[in-house]
Amino acid sequence: MALKRILSAVRSGTPRLSPLSTAPATHERPAANPGVVPGRGAAAPVRPPVPTVDFNNAQEAYRSRRSWELARNLLVLRLCASRVLLAHHEQLLRLTSRLLGQRLFDKLMKMTFYGQFVAGEDQESIRPLIQHNKAFGVGSILDYGVEEDLSTEEAGRQEMESCTSEAERKDRGASKREKQYQAHPAFGDRRDGVISARTYFYANEAKCDSHMETFLRCIEASGGASDDGFTAIKLTALGRPQVLLQFSDVLTKWRRFFHQMAAEQGKAGLAATDTRLEVAALQESVAKMGIASKKEIESWFTAETLGVSGTLDLLDWSSLIDSRTELSKHLVVPNMQTGELEPLLSGFTEEEEQQMTRMLQRMDTLAKKASEVGVRLMVDAEQTYFQPAISRLTLEMQRKFNVEKPLVFNTYQCYLRDAYDNVTLDVELARREGWCFGAKLVRGAYMAQERARAAEIGYEDPINPTYEATNAMYHRCLNYVLEELKHNTKAKVMVASHNEDTVRFTLRRMEELGLHPADCQVYFGQLLGMCDQISFPLGQAGFPVYKYVPYGPVMEVLPYLSRRALENSSVMKGAQRERQLLWQELKRRLRMGSLFHRPA
Repeated sequence: MALKRILSAVRSGTPRLSPLSTAPATHERPAANPGVVPGRGAAAPVRPPVPTVDFNNAQEAYRSRRSWELARNLLVLRLCASRVLLAHHEQLLRLTSRLLGQRLFDKLMKMTFYGQFVAGEDQESIRPLIQHNKAFGVGSILDYGVEEDLSTEEAGRQEMESCTSEAERKDRGASKREKQYQAHPAFGDRRDGVISARTYFYANEAKCDSHMETFLRCIEASGGASDDGFTAIKLTALGRPQVLLQFSDVLTKWRRFFHQMAAEQGKAGLAATDTRLEVAALQESVAKMGIASKKEIESWFTAETLGVSGTLDLLDWSSLIDSRTELSKHLVVPNMQTGELEPLLSGFTEEEEQQMTRMLQRMDTLAKKASEVGVRLMVDAEQTYFQPAISRLTLEMQRKFNVEKPLVFNTYQCYLRDAYDNVTLDVELARREGWCFGAKLVRGAYMAQERARAAEIGYEDPINPTYEATNAMYHRCLNYVLEELKHNTKAKVMVASHNEDTVRFTLRRMEELGLHPADCQVYFGQLLGMCDQISFPLGQAGFPVYKYVPYGPVMEVLPYLSRRALENSSVMKGAQRERQLLWQELKRRLRMGSLFHRPA
């Protein structure tokens, strides 16, 4: 029962789930109760209206940029629009490096792609850009952009080895995990089809320690460069991915079992936060399955563990995976193929248990350092077969560190069909337990890969069917969180989007809800070198806005630069508008004789 001990360890020092209210379930938000949810109930002072932001004013948008920087931006965008160049960009970069030599190649890159998308080579060299952007109202999310240059074959080999447990190797690949949570050789190289996210591959525990040290340096650099910075981290950099797969499988099976029980009680199809099981009926079903004696079952569902409402919801159900309940040793779920009951908490080897423990220790070390230097952590979302575990472990860190204010931010991918359920459940959990909700909303970075993997392996596509459906999901999730922020002054959200319509939607809802930028509850985020016509007007109007700022040596960030070039080509509508505004401002400066404009 190693997983039980791990879960117990990660939850030590964190609050238990509050007992359920005896009041009937309702769709309305609970009344203000500052004793339970931080920030609720405070009298809101009269505030001036939300400032107006003009995204069509090129002069204001590029006030922080010299003319040669605008010209570079135009050149890079034009090159990114060339399909021929993009199709062969990696070969062209290698050839240019050989022809020019390292020194000249570095200079060329700093004049073009590197200078556009990367802040500098080290912590010292990035400081001027961070401080310059800050002077114009734009903060920084630091990320060390160095990536390993592995071949497809080597990446696939490392992935298959690190995603297979010791027991599976002994059984020659046999796995009790569901297909979605098993490694597949066709998708061993997780970089394939992904243009907007960095990928880490597991080599050994020493490499994970090295990644942790890199993140620590990022946190220190962010704390030294500004007083309100962020640092982005990925959990696949901090531990063996097989542990995340196995844990994700456990969490998904347990949630599915809840919905099966709900269907038996005639409650299928309800929203996640509205689905409640009748405890008496649940006890009867569990007894019929032969999981335990009736007397044992009655002791699991007591007022002490679940409240006195006579029902339990998905949050209560999830809390049962905890070594402090007698139920944990009996947890079983039906096998979807055989119909037989199987243990939910399957055993780890001693080494695998230690690997999980070390991953949690690394997360804890990073959060403590961030707390010390006043930097907030953003835990990036990853592939769906890792994400349930990533979200759960991030949630545990939020319980521990988001006591007075959000220090740890979870990321929600709104191209997922279950994004709204995930957001609403976590908001409700934060309310009950009294910690501060912190979220980053993104559309998602793995769509093509996720679709191909689901089709190949044979499970339901987790992605929304259309781009329009993803936009609707993003706005639905965002609207729900903004409504929460209206009632909870300590909750925060980052709207991480290059979509101008989404930013306009956010500004409109902020005005309607009375969310003022001076309260710093709603942040905006874009990548360095992209969509300055959105970031800088927001910052100059007083909205908290951040650039995702990578740094690292030229040759070691080439994979990152390749993705930025591809990403610019994939968002042509936004890139065309950006080019129009850049040309507009350059021509204005030429007419006005201000080509040598100096930002001030």
